[in-house]
Amino acid sequence: METPFLVWALTIVFVLGLLIFDFYSHVRTPHEPTIRESATWSIVYIGIAVLFGVGVGVTSGWQLGGEYFAGYITEKALSVDNLFVFLIIMTSFAVPRIYQQKVLLVGIAIALVSRGLFIALGVTIIENFSWVFYLFGFLLFWLAYSQVKGGHDEAEEGDSRLIRILRRIVPTSADYDEDRLTTKVDGKRLFTPLFLVMLAIGLTDVLFALDSIPAIFGLTQDAYIVFTANAFSLLGLRQLYFLISGLLERLVYLAQGLAVILAFIGVKLLFHALHVNEVPFINGGRPIEWIPEIPIWFSLGFIVVTILVATVLSLRKSGKDAKRDELAAS
Repeated sequence: METPFLVWALTIVFVLGLLIFDFYSHVRTPHEPTIRESATWSIVYIGIAVLFGVGVGVTSGWQLGGEYFAGYITEKALSVDNLFVFLIIMTSFAVPRIYQQKVLLVGIAIALVSRGLFIALGVTIIENFSWVFYLFGFLLFWLAYSQVKGGHDEAEEGDSRLIRILRRIVPTSADYDEDRLTTKVDGKRLFTPLFLVMLAIGLTDVLFALDSIPAIFGLTQDAYIVFTANAFSLLGLRQLYFLISGLLERLVYLAQGLAVILAFIGVKLLFHALHVNEVPFINGGRPIEWIPEIPIWFSLGFIVVTILVATVLSLRKSGKDAKRDELAAS
């Protein structure tokens, strides 16, 4: 579907408007959001995303609507996994809770810009080189394997290295100066740790785009759907962080669930690549038409069921472990 320029412009203005509203209504005055505030605004942003998806389905057909919802749910699930890494970074820098909102909002803004660039690049490559579907497919298999093998331990080790590197490169003060990004120490202007943690989360967001963008291109090649699914999955991420930060440790099977989803999308991409094949050494450069295209309704159902199963099994195991620890302690 060719999306008119006016629709693109209005959508970008709307997304930027939500970010600006978020800053002035919640982030400008440092405070730690309550559970009620976080829950309310998480529901609001999820509601906006759902209404947008319904609007896409009504105006452009439910094939695109289904692609949007499959992409949104996948990106949201990946974002929840990313929150665990954000928690590691915040803990490493000992960021006071009242300043964490500002860090997260800046991280979301950086993520929107970086993913926008990745999406534009991805669309250009896909339009000119159909073989990239094979590359994306194998990349998703590797990412799925990495999720199972590495999990959060590898993420913690990687981010510790990133923090050490940033501290060597960026002249930083030892202490925070409220929510300022720079401060003066002995007459010298230095960056505060708050700037450093923003930089760390921003760089981490760029790395996250390397798995989220191929994943969503496996579900839809419509640039507008890719962008909006990413944008709406990121909006509300700040509130979700404060809402479920206590639950992240309990989602022990989230990495495995995401691995299953990424591998499934990898299969879907390879099927699509074979269906539109132009690579000379595969079937003589001709499409393999008997290879089925996995329908979007099946993809959406598979993603939802996988997330639900991973969540239920995680909470059940965490509950059993907690009871076992209580019995051992008594």
